[in-house]
Amino acid sequence: MAVRITGVDARSAAEKAGICAGETLVSMNGHEIADILDFRFYETEANLHLLLCSEQGEERTVSLRKRQYDSIGLQFETYLMDRQRSCRNRCIFCFIDQLPKGMRKSLYFKDDDSRLSFLFGNYITLTNLSEREVERILHMHISPINVSVHTTNPELRCKMMGNRFAGQCLSILKRLAEGGIHLNCQLVLCPGINDGEELQRTLDDLYALGENLQSIACVPVGVTRYREGLYPLTTYTRETAAVVIDQVEAYGDHFCRTRGARTVYVSDEFYLLAGRELPGEDFYEDFAQLENGVGLLTSLKSEFEDALFTLTEEEKGKKRRLTLVTGEGAYPFLNRLLDELREKCDNYKIRVIPVKNDFFGGTVNVAGLLTGQDIERCLQREDLGECVLLPGVTLRQQEDVFLDDMSLQQLAGRLGVPVIPVPNSGYALLDAIIGRNEEIG
Repeated sequence: MAVRITGVDARSAAEKAGICAGETLVSMNGHEIADILDFRFYETEANLHLLLCSEQGEERTVSLRKRQYDSIGLQFETYLMDRQRSCRNRCIFCFIDQLPKGMRKSLYFKDDDSRLSFLFGNYITLTNLSEREVERILHMHISPINVSVHTTNPELRCKMMGNRFAGQCLSILKRLAEGGIHLNCQLVLCPGINDGEELQRTLDDLYALGENLQSIACVPVGVTRYREGLYPLTTYTRETAAVVIDQVEAYGDHFCRTRGARTVYVSDEFYLLAGRELPGEDFYEDFAQLENGVGLLTSLKSEFEDALFTLTEEEKGKKRRLTLVTGEGAYPFLNRLLDELREKCDNYKIRVIPVKNDFFGGTVNVAGLLTGQDIERCLQREDLGECVLLPGVTLRQQEDVFLDDMSLQQLAGRLGVPVIPVPNSGYALLDAIIGRNEEIG
């Protein structure tokens, strides 16, 4: 497979070598170039021989020299240099299958691309991996790889993922671990299906992968009100969530005793569901699974408390009145956290409003799935003060748009006050509350 060059950077090594847009890159130093991983890996060499093919089908070889690791300056149609790979599975817990109709097309795309696992931390199921790709991961030592495991019982994995090959793919985990590839694993737990004894089996099997198993996150299944015709699933209750916490923490203790690191965790949502206090900062070690909501609130609390020590006397004396919104799940935690600021500065009037997720309904109560229309409904008759702060995760990545396509500007216009997204950082939260860098917000 070859890839078409769509542009050449000015004053780059490629331009100086006479490479032109429209040519096709066939190989570099004899290595076939199929996508971005091939290109980036072989581009690091200082002396390069590129086999190119013109639009007329004529081949030529171009040689160039550069500093090692410098870019040669080629542009391609897409970042991956070919199409993003979609998921072939029909998982019984898939959140995308639970979306309502009529949303923008991109929200219904299920990615399962190993390249995105390495480049952006996406999780893959291994069902899309060809033998060539497995060999490439091992040869290039592409690490870490993030894997959605869910269960190591082959028959159960086939059932949960709706793919008759899903069980066979588990052998790839062992090959990767033995090849020195670090693995981060995710288990979406469904009550009565892959928890209990099945979870114990999965943790035992993952433990057997050895030292290259880097982390395991156990997260509860999310269920919306749009599950007509889908596999019947229940959600975790206060009692069943507590059982999972006890089981996983006990296994984490086993990891600590035998390997010196906890390795396996439940997400914050389990603690919120069970009504339990979140563990402290030391429990989460290097916070390896923040993207799965593991230790996210503990990290936020630690940063916020550190940030409070940076308050100047002038900032303590300011008067501020504003509103924060969050999901129902994190509301009690966030409100208690802000009490620490209220005690230091009683002239700060900060109201936290939990937003009920009517859009998705069901048991969805996390901030990252809030929509503009639900936020507007909850706030439209409230005295909001100077501004509204909301979690940045409510917005589509790199865009000021909510899941329901309402824009940040539209929401601000309807509420009549500025609406400021705040990154998931305790420092950023305090900055937003006291008005630091407001011109940026």
